[in-house]
Amino acid sequence: MKMRSNKGRILIVDDDAGVVDFLAELLAEEGYAVEGETSSRAALERIAAAEYDLVVCDVEMPELRGTELMAAIHARKRGQLVLLITAFGSIDLAVHAMRAGACDFITKPFHSELLILGIERALRERQMHREIIRLRDTLGETDTGDLVARSPSMRRVVELARRAARTTAAVLMTGESGVGKGHIARFIHVFSERRDKPFVQVNCAALPATLVESELFGVRKGAFTDARDDRPGLFLQAAGGTLFLDEIGEMPLESQPKLLHALESATVRPVGGTKEVATDVRLIAATNRSIEEATRNQTFRSDLYYRLNVIRIEIPPLRERPEDIEPLIDQCLNRACRKLNLPIVGISGEAMRWLLAYPWPGNVRELANQIERAVALAEHDAILLEDIRLVSEMGEPPSLGSAAATGTSLADVEKAYIRHVMQATGGNKTRAARVLGIDRRTLYRKLGEEEPEVE
Repeated sequence: MKMRSNKGRILIVDDDAGVVDFLAELLAEEGYAVEGETSSRAALERIAAAEYDLVVCDVEMPELRGTELMAAIHARKRGQLVLLITAFGSIDLAVHAMRAGACDFITKPFHSELLILGIERALRERQMHREIIRLRDTLGETDTGDLVARSPSMRRVVELARRAARTTAAVLMTGESGVGKGHIARFIHVFSERRDKPFVQVNCAALPATLVESELFGVRKGAFTDARDDRPGLFLQAAGGTLFLDEIGEMPLESQPKLLHALESATVRPVGGTKEVATDVRLIAATNRSIEEATRNQTFRSDLYYRLNVIRIEIPPLRERPEDIEPLIDQCLNRACRKLNLPIVGISGEAMRWLLAYPWPGNVRELANQIERAVALAEHDAILLEDIRLVSEMGEPPSLGSAAATGTSLADVEKAYIRHVMQATGGNKTRAARVLGIDRRTLYRKLGEEEPEVE
């Protein structure tokens, strides 16, 4: 049995021909090329002779159990993705299977949407991994911050950053706190011709007003009581490379003319010095404030603003790019597990739906912190919804926290939550239905809309 498509090639292995036919038809409708086998040994022969993006197999089969088949597959093709399905599931068996190399584990009976979501996630993770490898092959082992850019808006940001990297022009990045301005700055640096030179980063908001100039431009011995030796500033430390001034809007007004002079003359004068020193840096600045408003209020010099605002990159908040949330969750989970040396194997569907629906006012930084804390506090081998709620100031999903106190009806709470999920997913009904754990037909009914025949 074989069904053709270009979305991805999947092999289904189950000793029940009816299950194979059902899954093949389901996945073919989703756009996959599907092949099926009722014999695990015949499946091994197929895998040896052909390439598959994913193998979906039952655990309980007469010739080889699913875990045994998976071991045999990995002995032949180490990187082959295998998703296991069983009617005899348990947390222990799921953990064992995933530690043995399964990309996911689904227990019968299951909703078809759950299987499709698991398959899409497995293939998306593999593609993301390949993209990371491709970038590292291009740049050697340079750290690009493993940028996630699944959404159209972030793809535009990355493309603009790539173009900016070809030049030495000043870059001004704007966006809310926590959106990843530092990652984009580093991305520009590692794609530029300056990648082998220093990348120096400083948060202007963290510098006392009295030390801004000495930190940026350096100090000559004897300039003040504690200046016992010459000390180079950040401009000289970043010589030949990139200087990233984060929160540039917090720089004291009296220091701004000297920064402007340094940029226009490519020289700096250390505090206490009598001569200017030549410097060669590429400047990237960032702010979470409205820099235009600051210039109107005369708390930021307009001439410095124009000098910085050569290439402008606006980074959207996480709530406006919902396509990036799930791969960011996976990335944050992997990092937290490595950092804390804890063997968390995944996130439950219920917890994932909650995370996808939350608006993330603190953006990527808040997401990373929440995932790390959940990993640290988890009592199982997977992150559960209770682990997410334990750690958070995040509270309940919108409209639920005060529902009991205000006497809100269940129907009204449901409507409010559906509206929130629709907003969080950018109006994508297919994605919203999966976050809510319902099918699209049910979502259309709850929205009071008719489902179109072709979407």
